[in-house]
Amino acid sequence: MAENPRVAPRARFLAGPARSAGSGAFDVDAARADFPALRQRVHGRPLVYLDNAATTQKPRAVLAALRRHYVRDNANVRRGVHLLGERATAAYEGARAAVAHFVGAANAGEIVFTRGATEALNLVAQSFGRAHVGAGDEVVVSEMEHHANIVPWQMLCRAVGATLRVAPVDARGVLDEAAFAALLGARTKIVALAHVSNALGTRNPIAALAVRARAHGAIVVVDGAQAVAHAPVDVAALGCDFYAFSGHKLYGPTGVGALWGRAALLAAMPPWQGGGEMVRSVGWDEVAYEPAPYRFEAGTPPIAAAVGLAAAIAYLEGFDRAALAAHERDLLAYAADGLATVPGLRMIGEAPDKIGGHSFVLAGVHPHDVAAVLDGEGVAVRAGHHCAQPILRRFGVGATVRASFGLYNRRADVDRLIAGLAVVRRTFDP
Repeated sequence: MAENPRVAPRARFLAGPARSAGSGAFDVDAARADFPALRQRVHGRPLVYLDNAATTQKPRAVLAALRRHYVRDNANVRRGVHLLGERATAAYEGARAAVAHFVGAANAGEIVFTRGATEALNLVAQSFGRAHVGAGDEVVVSEMEHHANIVPWQMLCRAVGATLRVAPVDARGVLDEAAFAALLGARTKIVALAHVSNALGTRNPIAALAVRARAHGAIVVVDGAQAVAHAPVDVAALGCDFYAFSGHKLYGPTGVGALWGRAALLAAMPPWQGGGEMVRSVGWDEVAYEPAPYRFEAGTPPIAAAVGLAAAIAYLEGFDRAALAAHERDLLAYAADGLATVPGLRMIGEAPDKIGGHSFVLAGVHPHDVAAVLDGEGVAVRAGHHCAQPILRRFGVGATVRASFGLYNRRADVDRLIAGLAVVRRTFDP
């Protein structure tokens, strides 16, 4: 008898690199060996990849999972009764279970697969938001949000006559909690916050902020795109109602992400997109929809990408997460100390609780020029507004250089960054 396509075991997605689990120390050199892309040279120099906040490199386990799926199990899901279709469906639903386990969801039915965090946030805005936010209501965001957690709420507010209110940050890049609390009231329907700022690295105290928001009856939506690769996530402990993230920032493939939502909220939400597989029956005059989460996954979903995401989760969960976090904290502190020695460098965002990386500007040199010179030195960083223009304007800049770290980065990479910045200074201030 064929396996139930709605329920599949997750066990094979939860086995990571046992050599690293529970060791008490993070072996960065062993981890680096898992990433083929890091072995290449660019412009004749060994690659130093410091653009992880934009997207991470992929370990061999993820590449192998993608290849295995396409070579052996490639078929559409929840449709065919043939063996390949059953395998693909089991893998896809197993990936859903893996994501549920990863974020601490009560069950796999609380996980909706999307193209990424951006689509997940748009789904909440256009489905839950349209159904529950009306004229005169308010949506609260913070000043540090990525455009993906600003524009969908702007679109919603303009469509229904609601007001978007913005909680400010201080000179360190820390959310002003008193000002945030003052914005909350009886008209607040949704509070949407980044778990970690992509432009500043600031980690917000989501659990405490959620308590304040929920006291006013607001629904709490969290953009977790920059958090999931760096710290364990437990949606129950956070006290939020929706949590969105992308696979490609988590060592997984592009084109896939996930939305966790409370089961009761998902069950009451109308579909956002229409098409195949999100319906039970269709007639010319009526349509019956599938239950959540399937009603939110119209058309052929990102099957192989979901399988790759599950492999990425298994890979990450195989490490001692406490040891990994200690490694990344050390790297962040070491980089802060090194950047402080660079003449004319101004750090943008100095929150006491930071994750992932640093943003900065260099006096007299445009961030794009800094990044171009660093690229010539084999160091890949990001330069621009990072899809977070409002927060950069708050600091009086239009762009920054961002050096962001992944589990495979090491102190030697920071040394190459600092050496590269010396080349920048010599190039533009000979």
